Amino acid sequence: MPYHFTNTELIVAAVVLVFVAIAVVEYFLHRKAKTASLRNRFGSEYDLAVHEHGSSQKAEAKLADRETHVDTLKIRELGATERERFITEWQGVQSRFVDHPKTAVTQADELIAALLEARGYPKDTFEQRAADVSVTHPRVVNDYRVAHAIAVRTQGAEASTEELRTAMIQFRAIFEELVQVQNAQEKRPAA
Repeated sequence: MPYHFTNTELIVAAVVLVFVAIAVVEYFLHRKAKTASLRNRFGSEYDLAVHEHGSSQKAEAKLADRETHVDTLKIRELGATERERFITEWQGVQSRFVDHPKTAVTQADELIAALLEARGYPKDTFEQRAADVSVTHPRVVNDYRVAHAIAVRTQGAEASTEELRTAMIQFRAIFEELVQVQNAQEKRPAA
């Protein structure tokens, strides 16, 4: 025996469907805004995370975890004396590049690690350090990864002079970003 809906039941069902439709649209708009925000914030690191984790949802969760982790760290600016000491050390590393490029690239890698530690990044595996740097300096983290890979290769296999030059340029980009003083508006807001 067929059931006949009353007008009230039909109106209630229509209202429920409208609210469900609104909730679904809101969810997708929120997801789209979150994706756009993370993609804008992390740049190419967002695409790398999607590739690594297989989906944008998993990648976004991992990037959010990175942000949460970095928020627990005590990242700080360098003092003027520290900044000058690192700049002097960097100039020495750069000057050694002409005569000893492999040594200079290795020293540049070590100097960046020391600079990160001085800023408050934990002394950890390279991948964890790079993940932490991706939160606060997403623009140069890819340079850091490429330059570090070249520095590691100089210890075993040969790296070409062009690769060593590229590594130094990339190390310089991250060095310059790490030693600069951030303005209040450049600092990442706490999540």
